[in-house]
Amino acid sequence: MPELPDVTVYLEALEARVLGHPLERVRVASPFLLRTVEPPLAAVEGRIVRALRRLGKRLVLVFDGERFLVLHLMVAGRLRWKVRGAPVPRRLGLAAFDFPTGTAILTEASKKKRAALHVLAGEAALAGLSGGGLEVLEADLGAFRRAIGRERHTLKRTLTDPRILAGIGNAYSDEILHRARLSPVCMSDRLSDDESERLFEATRATLTEWTDRLRAEVGDGFPEKVTAFRPDMAVHGRYGKPCPTCGTPVQRIVRAEHETNYCPPCQTNGKLLADRSLSRLLHADWPRTLDEMEERRETSAGRPPAGPKKGDA
Repeated sequence: MPELPDVTVYLEALEARVLGHPLERVRVASPFLLRTVEPPLAAVEGRIVRALRRLGKRLVLVFDGERFLVLHLMVAGRLRWKVRGAPVPRRLGLAAFDFPTGTAILTEASKKKRAALHVLAGEAALAGLSGGGLEVLEADLGAFRRAIGRERHTLKRTLTDPRILAGIGNAYSDEILHRARLSPVCMSDRLSDDESERLFEATRATLTEWTDRLRAEVGDGFPEKVTAFRPDMAVHGRYGKPCPTCGTPVQRIVRAEHETNYCPPCQTNGKLLADRSLSRLLHADWPRTLDEMEERRETSAGRPPAGPKKGDA
């Protein structure tokens, strides 16, 4: 799912192309995309784009008369910038937004059509779409501590809950926690002052650094490779690959469609976090450390566990 850095770069690319220009027409190809009836799409067609905003992970086009077009890309939604009047792709295309300068095409590479388009009137209606989470890049440490301390959740849940923090999803939460050297299952109400400050600084640094990276990658073009899996990430999407800090293989917890990646030595004092589905099957047999996991692998392969290394006490 495009998160704060991706959405920011999308907005900047759109701003360079549509700010001050009228939205001539919206061509909706999927009946599942438009989630509002009043005001109708015609309420924004022909109006000039006066500003662009980010609302959590949503893109907002602001028009005269407090009219807003709000787009949530969800997991698989992506935008493409094409020549004016370009057709909506038959298989993946959801909509086209025509401007005098070109056409923004919305696609979604998933059978589950989750992308959403809202047309709203008034700031109050727009605020109703907000999860209410704190914008970390606009906050100080005190506000951050109050936000994450309001409810008791794991840090992974805290970072990705839009009611607590805005704009952060599965990918950048993994990167933030690795940078902060904190376990994804540590509880938010158990953080020391030092740990909460590390989390705050890691959150701001990670989001800022990745926004700058993506901005430099796109340059004057339009974002074409928006993905949650980037080879230069520290842990996200890097299961089994070496942690860039200590070289230990990155581990994961899988739950439903989501995967949490982490480095045991850097984040959990070497402890393996139990994958929920596997731990229900293995119970006490779940290995607690990487060394224990490796011993079990060797045993199951018919090899005796490796003995102490030369020089070990």
